[in-house]
Amino acid sequence: MHVSPDALRLNFRRISDSVGPASGVLPMVKADAYGVGVEGVVACLEPEGPWGFGVATVGEGMDLRSGGYEGRILVCGPIPLGEIDGALGADLELSVSSLCALHAMVEAASRTERGPRVHVDVDTGMGRSGFDWRKVNEWLPGLKKVGEEVTWVGAYTHLHSADADDSVAAEASIRAQWNRFDAVRQRLIADLGIPLVHVLNSAGAFRAPALGNAIVRPGIYLYGGRIGGGQPKPEPVVSLHARVVHVREAAAGTTLGYGSTYVASSDERWATLSIGYGDGLPRALGNRGYALVGDVRVPIIGRISMDVTVVDITGVPAVVEGDVATLIGTQGAETISLDEVAGLAGTISYEILTGLTPRLPRVWSDVEEGPSS
Repeated sequence: MHVSPDALRLNFRRISDSVGPASGVLPMVKADAYGVGVEGVVACLEPEGPWGFGVATVGEGMDLRSGGYEGRILVCGPIPLGEIDGALGADLELSVSSLCALHAMVEAASRTERGPRVHVDVDTGMGRSGFDWRKVNEWLPGLKKVGEEVTWVGAYTHLHSADADDSVAAEASIRAQWNRFDAVRQRLIADLGIPLVHVLNSAGAFRAPALGNAIVRPGIYLYGGRIGGGQPKPEPVVSLHARVVHVREAAAGTTLGYGSTYVASSDERWATLSIGYGDGLPRALGNRGYALVGDVRVPIIGRISMDVTVVDITGVPAVVEGDVATLIGTQGAETISLDEVAGLAGTISYEILTGLTPRLPRVWSDVEEGPSS
């Protein structure tokens, strides 16, 4: 697996340019930076001057601290109450979605002697976390009672359909959620003095840059995933390669793989690749996906196994053991994109990237040399 630092930096800069210099950029690096490798991503983007980095769990934030990152880290979303002490000890900024969680943060502060720095999560339609925007009169007094026991850093909501292919529907959805959030935002500023807000994800940063506010929170676009119809295409950050480890002639009628789901219809030539679903290549690509070998697109045949994948190279006679196959990326004039793979597998680019397992070395380089032999 190759990761292009130049492409990652360029995608970051495009986000920043879209929203303008008044908005800070908070790259989301949850799930090992979407599978790309959090240490490499932070090292690559920290010189670009991000506002901080966003994670999903306390453990992810603590790992960033252990890795030497000293800047701001925001845990986006609710966390188990038992992890609050550790979060405060690591100087993580926390999201609050309920009064119960807020009170637990205050209690933890008395034990750790570190006051919580808090972002108020407001639910405007996503539904999975946050204070209900319609019930602000019920929960806001509880926040006010806490007063100076916490530092109110910010407030945010999360857009649920900004990446829709229908740009009209996407923009209408963004506007509807913003209007709900804005009514709450004004109350939070007036009653708590909250200094900053953040709403936009990757798609929102391009579709509604005027709503950039103080921070934007890009995710998949940074790592090369598309963000909806009519949106700017990101630079491809990740490419995926394997070695041809076996070549064989297969006579007509030869069966292949578990379940014998593929049978040679004529005399064929097959190549076995050193990658399988144990590495994160989706099993759903069996008998429907592709690889690039010898600059030619060839079909994946049979079921993908845990450790190997087989392709039909009948039309590419020059292929030999040791050659490089590309599962995501470019060879010659042919390209298999991250989003094409996701579409063929019946899923999304997020799942493809986060599913790439630690068994695949992450090679950070803008010069692709193929996998180790």
